[in-house]
Amino acid sequence: MGWNPLKYFSNTSAVLVDPSPPCGSSTLQLRVITHNIRYATSDPFTNEKPWPERRSLVLNQLQHELRPDGLILPVAGLAGTPSSQGLGSFICLQEVLHGQLVDILNTLNGNPSHSADKPPVGPIWAHIGVGRDDGRTKGEYSPILYPVKLFKLLHYEPVWLSPTPDRPSKGWDAGSIRILTVGVFEHIQTKQRLVASNTHLDNAGSKSREESIKIILSTLKRVHEDWSRDTARIGIFLAGDFNSFTTQEAYIAIKASGYMVDIHDEVEEENRYGDIITFTGFEPDKDKDEQGRIDFLFLGPCDGSSQHSELGTFPWEVEGYAVLPNLFEANVYLSDHRAVVGDFKLQT
Repeated sequence: MGWNPLKYFSNTSAVLVDPSPPCGSSTLQLRVITHNIRYATSDPFTNEKPWPERRSLVLNQLQHELRPDGLILPVAGLAGTPSSQGLGSFICLQEVLHGQLVDILNTLNGNPSHSADKPPVGPIWAHIGVGRDDGRTKGEYSPILYPVKLFKLLHYEPVWLSPTPDRPSKGWDAGSIRILTVGVFEHIQTKQRLVASNTHLDNAGSKSREESIKIILSTLKRVHEDWSRDTARIGIFLAGDFNSFTTQEAYIAIKASGYMVDIHDEVEEENRYGDIITFTGFEPDKDKDEQGRIDFLFLGPCDGSSQHSELGTFPWEVEGYAVLPNLFEANVYLSDHRAVVGDFKLQT
C-alpha cells in the first residue's frame, strides 16, 4: 500500500481515534521520523540560516507529520477508523545540541517560550539520549523522542561506537565521537514491546563506519534477546544518518547481516513519496558529489530471506515511505538533510 500523507495526519479537522485496542489486538500502528536537523553552528555555510531562523520550520514540519500528542490521527472521511489498532510514533534526530533539544521538547510539549535549561519530561513528549562528548549535555545528541502517554520506557542505554562503548570515546579513524541511543518501550494499551535505536555514523572514517555497524548489530541483538518474551515477538527499528551511500561499507554491512531490512526497499517505487536524495547540502552545485541517500530506517529482526515477511519471522508490515522537502521559499533550508518518514505495523 502506498504512503498517503492524508491517511495518518492533517492540520485540518480530524477525528481522534480511541487508541485503546479491543481485547486480543496484536497490531501496533507506528510512524517514525528520522531527521538530521543540523547542529546550531556559529559559523554557518552559504545558504544556511542560524538555528533561531530554522527552528520554527523544523518544528512545524515535525508537528505536521506527527501530531502534538504523538497520536497518528486519520482525517475525517478519508481514512476510516483504525480503532482495532494501537497507535504510536517516534522522532529520531541527529546533530542535536542541548539547547536545540530543549527548544524542540518545549515546543512539542506546548510551551515554546519556556526558558529552562533542561529538556522537559512530558506532559506529552520526553526523550532518551545524551550528549556524545561527556555522556550528559556536551556535544551532539542522537535522541529518541517518544509520547509519554502512549509508551512506557523499560530500558535505556547509550552505546559509544568505539572499542570502549561504555564511555565517551572515539574509535578507529573517526573524526568525531559517535553514539548509538537504544531504548526498549512498551505500548501502554497493547503491552507490545519494541526496541528503538538511533545513530549518526562518522563522516570521515570508513573503518569507523564499518566497525560501528558491528557494535550496533551486536547491541541490538543483545537487547532484543534480553527483552524478548516467549509469548510475543519484539520488533526493532534503527534510524539514523549513516554518512554512507547504499554502495558503501556501512549500508552494505547491515544489509549483508540479514538481520534488518531497509524500509525503502519494502515499498514499491511508484508508492514512495518525495525525493530519493536525503542529503542535499546547503549549496546544491558545490555539494553535488556528496548528495545521496544516506539517512535510513531499518526494521528487524529477520532471518535474511527475501521472503522474510512470509515466513512468520518478521514482525513488521511496511505501509509507507517518504522523504520530505527541506527547502522552502526565499531559499531557506530546514537543514542540509531531508527528513525520512516510515509507516509500519508491528504484529506480535
